[in-house]
Amino acid sequence: MRAATVRDGEIVVAEHPDPEPGVGEVLVRVHAAGLNGADMLQKAGKYPAPPGHPQDIPGLEFAGEVVGLGPAAERFAVGDRVCGITGGGGQGELLSVHERQISPTPHGLSWAQAGGFPEVFTTAHDAIVAQGGLRPGERLLVHGAAGGVGTAAVQLGHAIGAHVTASVRNPELHNAVAALGAHEVVFPDALADRDLSVDPFDVVLELVGAPNLDVNLRRLATGGRIVVIGVGAGPKGEINLFQLMAARGRIMGSTLRARPLEEKAAAARRIEREVLPLVARGAITVPVAATYPLDDAAQAYEHFAGGGKLGKIVLTM
Repeated sequence: MRAATVRDGEIVVAEHPDPEPGVGEVLVRVHAAGLNGADMLQKAGKYPAPPGHPQDIPGLEFAGEVVGLGPAAERFAVGDRVCGITGGGGQGELLSVHERQISPTPHGLSWAQAGGFPEVFTTAHDAIVAQGGLRPGERLLVHGAAGGVGTAAVQLGHAIGAHVTASVRNPELHNAVAALGAHEVVFPDALADRDLSVDPFDVVLELVGAPNLDVNLRRLATGGRIVVIGVGAGPKGEINLFQLMAARGRIMGSTLRARPLEEKAAAARRIEREVLPLVARGAITVPVAATYPLDDAAQAYEHFAGGGKLGKIVLTM
């Protein structure tokens, strides 16, 4: 098979042996695979794949068709359309993945949208619902709301019934993010200028990093929760513990990639129960900024690194 491949810090397209499904695994012919920040880190040699996954083929999310079954695999049949997350290897033409961490492809999505769905919606749902405990009527702040996880979080927050504030640096994307369900879209700097006693946030989804720590703490409601899942602007900063104590707040951090199968399976079932029905009735969608054929994988990575986009960059096979 052919796959996007990390070679000396660059992305090339290379031939690899076809994978074979193991016990409980299915073989998927991949039709589309989204790019994520973790892929950029893996390309730079800063985020190796977990054991058991290819170290030179990036890709944490995919959508495709089941073309083979390993021993004891019985949840899906050959020909089924599936999507899901994986520890790596998603950006190849074929992928072996355990059947428990994948789901049926959501109805109503193109292959490109389905390929950009699993990682961002699983990540966003896990962060703001499973960990952050977002409830109807609460106030949600999403930093970096124009990216893949950000657009997912905005839509999920709106669907839950929360008041959603989206922090977006690019003014050209404000209207598009508002159309996804954000009640207000603001520039990051504007948050620091507001009256701190007005409309504090119950849940803050941090996708940018340490530079936002101060404003997050100062704008946190009593009992508020800050969930950190992105540090592209920097991983280290200072926090005022008095502010955290005064708010009786919590700061949490999370990644999905290295979790054991049981936890990934549980996350997949939550997506099936709580998110796929929203997709089926058109309440949420997957914005795709651009698609690239596998042969143009290097250009796709350059586009991703450039920022300033709305939604996902997706490789199509």
